[in-house]
Amino acid sequence: MSLQIDAVILAGGMARRMGGDDKGLVELNGQAMIKHTIDRIKPQVKEILINANRNQTRYAEFGFRVISDEHSGFLGPLAGMLTALGHTKADYLLTVPCDSPQLPTDLVERMLNAIETKGADMAVASDGEREQPVVLLMKPSLRDSMEAFLKAGDRKIFLWYAEQNYAVATFADQPNAFMNINTPEEKQQFALDNP
Repeated sequence: MSLQIDAVILAGGMARRMGGDDKGLVELNGQAMIKHTIDRIKPQVKEILINANRNQTRYAEFGFRVISDEHSGFLGPLAGMLTALGHTKADYLLTVPCDSPQLPTDLVERMLNAIETKGADMAVASDGEREQPVVLLMKPSLRDSMEAFLKAGDRKIFLWYAEQNYAVATFADQPNAFMNINTPEEKQQFALDNP
């Protein structure tokens, strides 16, 4: 039996460091930033969801279902993850940010391997030095625990997953895979480094 794995691309934030521009739609090397993310993960999953709290019509043009946070008030990535967990029937949900254009092409495979090796319910990606709390692969059954955590007023993803049975998938061989583009300066630098 092959597992069904869906993904949600988190594009629901305020993007304050990008001058408030909707980060997923900011152009990077000639295409919207989210398009780079889509291209990286599409071959690895069955279905992609896009979590967006504004410009939903523009995001829908990429051809995937767009979902907005169930909880209003821009509560951060956990709110987008929670919403997506309620919209998937998959065995696992992959969560990735919209501003990491160099995600590993073997992301799902290695994260699933980490889960199965440890007998865990979820995995978090690591660049070899730091865990990347927005890059998770998890069972949808974790939704109740996440909802309780958010309702208690907590927002920090790593505090939530620290309470779960989780594994770490290391990508030390791809140290730039999780590089985020948060500012216009970083966008410019990326364009120079990746012509």
